[in-house]
Amino acid sequence: MNELLATIFTGMVIDENEKNYFVQKNGQTFGLSKVEGEHRIGEAVEGFGYQNQKHENRFTTVIPKSRIGHYAFGTVTSSRKDLGVFVDIGLPDKDFVVSLDELPTMTELWPKKGDRLMISLKVDAKDRIWGSLADEKIFKSLSKFGTEEMKNKDITGTAYRLKLTGTYILTDDFYLGFIHPSERYNEPRLGEQVKGRVVGVRPDGVLNISLKPRAYEAISDDAQMILTIIERSADQQINFTDKSDPEEIMKAFGISKGAFKRALGNLLKQGLIKQEDGVTTVSYTHLTLTTNSRV
Repeated sequence: MNELLATIFTGMVIDENEKNYFVQKNGQTFGLSKVEGEHRIGEAVEGFGYQNQKHENRFTTVIPKSRIGHYAFGTVTSSRKDLGVFVDIGLPDKDFVVSLDELPTMTELWPKKGDRLMISLKVDAKDRIWGSLADEKIFKSLSKFGTEEMKNKDITGTAYRLKLTGTYILTDDFYLGFIHPSERYNEPRLGEQVKGRVVGVRPDGVLNISLKPRAYEAISDDAQMILTIIERSADQQINFTDKSDPEEIMKAFGISKGAFKRALGNLLKQGLIKQEDGVTTVSYTHLTLTTNSRV
């Protein structure tokens, strides 16, 4: 097992070619791109060791925040249902997989491209580097204690734990939040970034969050139905606008064109959707939750 993988170490520059320096440590040699800067043969260089997508030993002086024993948010780039999701932690030639064993049972709650996961790295017996999700202890150690003064404030955060009792999030300013099923319309994906408001503060400092609009911001049932359909579509868009054919609208949504136009007008007014070139899309990440599978 290569104990240098996914760690920071100092190695010696022993050789170079047109594109790379070669850094050696404990008999292991790693390629360092010359794009990162100039070095000399015999120079000691500190950096991060990993294997790229071609399974080549690589070395970078631009050290990622996610590594063995260190957790940080990475961005989901893709997924494979037989493997897991791929996460970008800032390396130019390698994304790391979070195994399906650590993901929700229901694949529709898996993170999508652009979602965020807080991960560290681990190396198996075959020198494969995996992403590993942060657990509850990690999130608690990062968080601040909520206060009553925060009630009714708007927040944004990232869903990190999905349970039958509700969803836990870490807000952008590092408070823990809890979303009860009654305070949402649909269930956020793991890693989804959501917007909501503080409706209470628990004795342990965790914020109670609602993803539902305030009373004066409420949208109609038709508007909510259309918004949910858009959000649940693969590309978060529908090929309908207020100019679409009435029969096609009735067939797709079960409502009249007049009701459809009113619903779209409501969503447009609140900035929840946008229309362009015959397509209606979500204009911001709306917060949602269902009551099924969990991590």
